[in-house]
Amino acid sequence: MGQGGFREDPRYAQTRKEVIVVLVLLIANILWWFIFAYGLGSKPPQEYSYVLGFPAWFFWSCIASLIVFSILVVLVIPMFFKDIPLDSESEGGERG
Repeated sequence: MGQGGFREDPRYAQTRKEVIVVLVLLIANILWWFIFAYGLGSKPPQEYSYVLGFPAWFFWSCIASLIVFSILVVLVIPMFFKDIPLDSESEGGERG
């Protein structure tokens, strides 16, 4: 039993874990974007290098991050996310 005699719904623990995973991916994506966009893009345009016709800062910060983080999401979901019932426990699991 939790505080004040209430029992915490076990689904909350799972959703907290999922939120943490999403926040870690979000922060990693923002850092990736910031490092590549400002790290490679802070030079004068005459000094830019190019990848597939795009300035390197744009390719690595926007295009590559979309690919990398899409793959990471596909890998992370089966590891950390679980299907949980959305109906309340007080309903006794009856449906129909």
